[in-house]
Amino acid sequence: MRDDRIAAFWEALEGGAVSCALCPHGCKISPGLSGLCGVRRNDGGALTAAGYGLVSSAALDPIEKKPLARYKPGAFVLSVGGIGCNMRCPYCQNSAISMEYNPQNTQALPPEGFARLAVKYKPQGNIGAAYTYNEPFINYEYLLDCAALVKEVGLDNVVVTNGFINPEPFERILPYIDAINIDLKGFTEDFYKKLGGSLEPVKKTIATAAKRCHVEIAALIILGENENDAEALADWLASIDPAIPLHLNRFFPRYKYAGREPTPRETILRLAEMARGRLKYVYAGNMG
Repeated sequence: MRDDRIAAFWEALEGGAVSCALCPHGCKISPGLSGLCGVRRNDGGALTAAGYGLVSSAALDPIEKKPLARYKPGAFVLSVGGIGCNMRCPYCQNSAISMEYNPQNTQALPPEGFARLAVKYKPQGNIGAAYTYNEPFINYEYLLDCAALVKEVGLDNVVVTNGFINPEPFERILPYIDAINIDLKGFTEDFYKKLGGSLEPVKKTIATAAKRCHVEIAALIILGENENDAEALADWLASIDPAIPLHLNRFFPRYKYAGREPTPRETILRLAEMARGRLKYVYAGNMG
């Protein structure tokens, strides 16, 4: 396990700056500042994992809540979240922890303690650990250390992510991941640009993961924003593997989109019916 908090995947630049290579943003970070995610910080010319071991929330959740519909249904998973995110979705469902980097709203939970907690909850049906609530890959070093220990005690690792990560770090951590839910936010570069991201890296993450672990996809449908992407999205997923489960989820007003109307139930049902003509497993979510 790591004794320091020096981050992985970066290089030094002139003048004490550093270049982070964890995600496609490739942030160039001056001394004393952080990247867009808020948790990868330049400390004296070295990139540090400032969010290491800082947990904003933890809960024993049903596996279906991730959502994972076809991975050990009926099981529970110890879910943990940190702080920060490398995208800026204006409708973020967890903005209090993902859009505000505030370590005072966290508690320290070292990887060894987290692994012990996962084992403790086995009698309650816990199958392992889920890294979720905010974007887990920005706290890459903590995730990797936790995942290795969770594997050592014979439990599973589940990741809920936006998929906006570079190929090399993703390949390195994949052997520890048993199941992953990737949030495919739309299917155009224009929409992803509005969210502070890019579509192609996410597509690459999905295609890579589909060869190595259990994959499910979540797509939050926002009327007037991305509902017209659903058909192309379903077609592309089917070209990867028509057995990849797709969750088409109903939007409810949140964060900067608090004044908008919820997506009509009828829209989700119509798009789900369309997608079932292409994919084997399609679920309509947030329908309450």
